[in-house]
Amino acid sequence: MPGYKGHITGSVVAGALVLVGLVQIGLYVIDPEQVVSLFVICVLGALFPDIDTDSKGKRIFYSAMLIMSLSLIYLEKFKWAAYLGVLAMLPGVSAHRGWTHTWWAMLLVPMPMLILPYYIYGQPFPLLLPYYVAFVVGYFSHLMLDGEF
Repeated sequence: MPGYKGHITGSVVAGALVLVGLVQIGLYVIDPEQVVSLFVICVLGALFPDIDTDSKGKRIFYSAMLIMSLSLIYLEKFKWAAYLGVLAMLPGVSAHRGWTHTWWAMLLVPMPMLILPYYIYGQPFPLLLPYYVAFVVGYFSHLMLDGEF
């Protein structure tokens, strides 16, 4: 099983393959700022399954969560900071290689990225879908590299 570096590399490769494929078939037009965000989310998706252990990946993941939470608080988006905090705590209530290493968690964990903005702010799903897909692709790369499929 790869460590955090292997999972980061795997997520970047998987994300790049999906991005190139979507561009080739005309489903995505490259926006450089969004691409950076999508790759960060893809990497976070790849690190998420192992944040229930004491690891470098866990420290990277939670450092990113802290930066995002502080940014949301600074921007006075307290609801979003609270949602992010609750979601970040979920893996702490399970054993390693428990629910975080399942195909259904890969699909359900990032679901709040679609549901919350839609119901709270009325954001349309097509605007939110790239972020959901990026997290799922990263998560998938982690499970694939761990031999879960």
